[in-house]
Amino acid sequence: MSGTKTSNIRDPRGSASTQARTPRWQELARLKRETHFFDAVIDEIDGRMIRIGEHWLADFASCNYLGFDLDPEIMASPAEQIARWGTHPSWSRLLGNPRLYPEIEERLTELLGAPDTLVLPTITTIHLTVIPVLAQCDMAGRYSAGGTVLCEAQAHRTIFDGCSVAKGQGAQLHRWHADDLDQLRDLLRRAAPDKPRLVCMDGINSMTGNPPDLPRIADLCREEGATLYVDDAHGFGVIGERGENETSPFGLRGNSVVRHLGESYDGVILIGGFSKAYSSLLAFMALPTETKELVKFAAAPYLYSGPVPTASLATVLAGFDVNEARGEAIRADLYRKTKRVLDEIRALKLDCPNTSGFPVIELPLKDASDIDEVARILWDRGIYVTLAAYPLVPRDQAGFRVQVTASNTDAEIDRLNQTLRELSPYLRTW
Repeated sequence: MSGTKTSNIRDPRGSASTQARTPRWQELARLKRETHFFDAVIDEIDGRMIRIGEHWLADFASCNYLGFDLDPEIMASPAEQIARWGTHPSWSRLLGNPRLYPEIEERLTELLGAPDTLVLPTITTIHLTVIPVLAQCDMAGRYSAGGTVLCEAQAHRTIFDGCSVAKGQGAQLHRWHADDLDQLRDLLRRAAPDKPRLVCMDGINSMTGNPPDLPRIADLCREEGATLYVDDAHGFGVIGERGENETSPFGLRGNSVVRHLGESYDGVILIGGFSKAYSSLLAFMALPTETKELVKFAAAPYLYSGPVPTASLATVLAGFDVNEARGEAIRADLYRKTKRVLDEIRALKLDCPNTSGFPVIELPLKDASDIDEVARILWDRGIYVTLAAYPLVPRDQAGFRVQVTASNTDAEIDRLNQTLRELSPYLRTW
């Protein structure tokens, strides 16, 4: 794989910053140059097998959890809508909404059991623009500058970026830890009670695959009059409400962490995306209607963002149909395949933080300096994963993440498990 020379990486913010960051840039450049897991160009796919150059690998880095990206029914769906709407109706949503948008929001609202929903292009744009708005307005739209944003310590980087934007616009920003609710309570009580207080966190964690103790956190936020803002990018589509007819512990319908944990939307704003389980470019907010109207006009994406391509809107609608007809069987198969991997990890006594059984599996290394050798073995054995290397993560968290999808075959699971056995000397154990 061709690399990028270290000298090609520049920090535009001046010499002092450059000197401080140079070792990090150098290490990133070295990883890109000497491993195959960064900035890779994928030349071809065949099911969940991918070709990079002349090398074929089983893909366990995909977030297409339900396999909708390869579902024939969904793949065939854009043609009719493109014939009707063209490839890209180029209005911002403020100016004009193809009928596809309200159709998606109506079906999504019913699926989630939410008071209302708003779909926007990506989760990242939601975080960067909506968090700053909610830091200075309550859920009813009443403006009060100088609020407080409380960002959970392990929240996704894009959540923290949105919180940082809010800080730049005058909000107070604090970090808290999901396993320390006394800390959260103390921070909420120290914040100005007459100003907005926004608590931001992940739903299903993107590395551990574990859910938070959402009921306790939501109850605390309600007691203290704060709004809870939850990003469930990895849970939506996979986990859902519990019921007698469920085919696996993932629950029913894939309607996200709020319903999975038996919570209500009282004081809760849920953020999610279709780009993972539904394999489509689109994101959403589940929120009260009055907050929806506020966000439409106070945050940038509804007013200024370019629209989502017609093909993505079409595949979202087709995904709803497939989820309704075949979703429970797909989730049962996904659970079975994920369990095969987790059973192997437990048999090897590997230290894996996943206690949920969800298809996001983190495996930390004993020694961060082994990352190159681990990457070489993975590549040679034809296994493609999400490599978590320093400085992308702290040294003590270096390792890799496996994501299982419904489209991975049992033969690919066999290959992954065999490779994990070979890698076990390098992986942290319990």
